[in-house]
Amino acid sequence: MKIGIVTTWFERGAAYVSRQYRDALSPENEVFIYARGGESFAIGDSRWDGERVTWAKKCYIPLPSAVDLRDFESWVRRNRLDVVFFNEQTWWEPVLACRSLGVLTGAYVDYYTEQTVPYFGCYDFLVCNTRRHHSVFEWHPQCFYVPWGADLDLFAMTDPGPVHPGYVTFFHSGGMNPYRKGCDLVIQAFSQVEGPARLVLHAQKNLKSFFPKLASLIEELESEGRLQCHEETVPAPGLFRLGDVYVYPTRLEGIGLTMLEANACGLPIIATACAPMTEFVEHGLNGRHVAVERYVARWDGYYWPQAIASLPDLIVQMRWYIDRSEDLSRMKCGARSYAERHFSWKENANGIPKVFNTVRRLRSAETEQIAREVSEFERARTRSHQLSRYLLLRAMIEHEHPRVFRLASRLLSAARAPFNVGQN
Repeated sequence: MKIGIVTTWFERGAAYVSRQYRDALSPENEVFIYARGGESFAIGDSRWDGERVTWAKKCYIPLPSAVDLRDFESWVRRNRLDVVFFNEQTWWEPVLACRSLGVLTGAYVDYYTEQTVPYFGCYDFLVCNTRRHHSVFEWHPQCFYVPWGADLDLFAMTDPGPVHPGYVTFFHSGGMNPYRKGCDLVIQAFSQVEGPARLVLHAQKNLKSFFPKLASLIEELESEGRLQCHEETVPAPGLFRLGDVYVYPTRLEGIGLTMLEANACGLPIIATACAPMTEFVEHGLNGRHVAVERYVARWDGYYWPQAIASLPDLIVQMRWYIDRSEDLSRMKCGARSYAERHFSWKENANGIPKVFNTVRRLRSAETEQIAREVSEFERARTRSHQLSRYLLLRAMIEHEHPRVFRLASRLLSAARAPFNVGQN
């Protein structure tokens, strides 16, 4: 079978998801990648580029995950694809295009709003890697739950002993969005933790610029030798080897890949007591939970609210590990053992090839109606964006070049004048 995966494709979590799907499907199928993001980073990079990778043509549609439809359809036809699998596809036109071409469509479920949940009915099948996602889409006739996992050979425990003897080294990965992942909470909590402890932060952003209100605190902790920041892109297996305990008071996750990777590297986890984190962290076994202080809706209307971790309880949980530092080696071995029992992607992904080989095309009056609704949704969204861009451009010209704006307005009024005769 010929399978195409539409995805962002460079050093970030979504691309690692796609790569794990590709690796699970490749032994029995030909798998092609349509990379709709990352070309400025990954073209020519042997870890990402390759014979079956197509870098999407530049697209000027100002919507997330938009692609040049002609280029996309050419890729589908050229490779004679049987199935196209979309990863975090929020622009629906490529999905509708595949339906028109008679190609099976599937989705890795991660991003959805209350409005768009029914629109997933235009996919032939869905794959959910958390129970929380699956609970929303159980109504779909071909919705499959496949527990997520990590590459336990790549993410491995190198040494069960403390990274710095006599200290507990907390590690946090902020990735591309340190705020969503709770990096600010980690910094604030650690600054109030006493005892022999160190903190290592890894992010793909400059943390002092990202959190200007915390810049002086970051400098203070660095000058004391308690904090070390790594602000760079590091390929898998990342920098987990630099820590003993993974601190992850994330506000919102689709999966939370780094939790499984941290456990696989032998780091017990401190995570927000909210799904999907609670699906991967069992309090007292492979980590500890941080109480949720409050829930807050996100600005973009994402289906699930943000869970804001309690700062006082985060401090308590970090102190818990410091107070039991003599048991650190045992807890690190326990974290790795837990990962081996629950997080092996090699085992969890066994059912994925069967899913792709057994799903059928869904074509009915109901799915056709859903497709029409999705099409109208995209037309309305495009009109809205075009109007917003026009109004923004108009305001910019009026502000920056008022004389040009007045002249253009007079010329436009003059051009319309003949058509206005007799209208009153």
